[in-house]
Amino acid sequence: MVPELRIGPLVAPAPVMLAPMAGVTNLPFRLLCRSFGPGLFVSEMVTSRALVEGREASWRMLQHDPLEVPRSVQLYGVDPATVAAAISLIRQRDAADHIDLNFGCPVPKVTRRGGGAALPWKLGLFRLIVARAVEAAGPLPVTVKLRLGIDAEHLTYLDAAEAAVEAGAAAITLHARTAAEHYSGQAHWDAIRELKRVVSAVPILGNGDIFEADDALSLFAATGCDGVVIGRGCQGRPWIFADINSALAGQHTRVRPNLGQVAGIVQRHADLLVDYLGDEARAMRELRGHMSWYLKGYPVGGPARSKAHAIATLADLRALFDSLDLDAPYPGAAAEGPRGRRGGVKTPALPEGWLDSRDLTEEWTARLRRAELSVSGG
Repeated sequence: MVPELRIGPLVAPAPVMLAPMAGVTNLPFRLLCRSFGPGLFVSEMVTSRALVEGREASWRMLQHDPLEVPRSVQLYGVDPATVAAAISLIRQRDAADHIDLNFGCPVPKVTRRGGGAALPWKLGLFRLIVARAVEAAGPLPVTVKLRLGIDAEHLTYLDAAEAAVEAGAAAITLHARTAAEHYSGQAHWDAIRELKRVVSAVPILGNGDIFEADDALSLFAATGCDGVVIGRGCQGRPWIFADINSALAGQHTRVRPNLGQVAGIVQRHADLLVDYLGDEARAMRELRGHMSWYLKGYPVGGPARSKAHAIATLADLRALFDSLDLDAPYPGAAAEGPRGRRGGVKTPALPEGWLDSRDLTEEWTARLRRAELSVSGG
């Protein structure tokens, strides 16, 4: 039997969460992943300022299907008042059942403004944002997504997690890399174990390098964490949620689709995109970004891969798969492992003077308020 995950008053039927990913975890992809098993499926990151300013594109990102229960939204902000105002609006519109605060994004356009993984360095500001968010959320549980810190010399995850819990956070997710590491190397699962040892009052969710069910089982065993968060591992492999839930239920059979089954999944993804966007051409442009992930490891050949990146219509998609050997079996290791963004260690982009002190001055408060992002998506 798959264990539940309790986050405040919210009960998820499985301890598995879809990590918010810009340009990936929109409504169609969340529905596709949810069709493979229970868990929490979080929206793309939405900026608090954009919601407060009434930007329709950002409010559209909070659109959920009736099948999405519970509804999880990830929110970004660097100004406590703006974050609280955005959450108040979310409650007024009944747009979510769970708020996740992003303090883990390593993207330069976010960190150079003092947001994302950079923000917990200013611990007082971090604590205030979480406290104001919890107050505004009322009965909705607020969770916090962290990284280890800015770099190896500026780790923040332990004191930030303790501060978040003191401020009322209902759970902590730790992506076990620093902002400097982005998605490179191996995630430091030992840090998740240490966080679980230090913070026992709320669930601790582990994130990083979960690309198949056995990885999830290994993370649970190695760290004692309460849940796992799946990011890049589901790109082109939404069936990983069925795989993990099967493993958690004690079943030894793994989900290993042949090419024909993958074709059916891609077709379902395409149909969902068309329904959501109302524009077949636009939907196919978005689907192109997923095709290399879906076809990874399968024996389709270079010409077919080129066609996959040029599909313009649903007919093109059907023709592509009609030209392939749909009986080709699951290719094993060739289809597994890391995918999506990786890169190497990079010096994080930060506001000038950010690391000089962990204190928050009035000058910094004003600078951060002006730096609040108004464009959602990370």
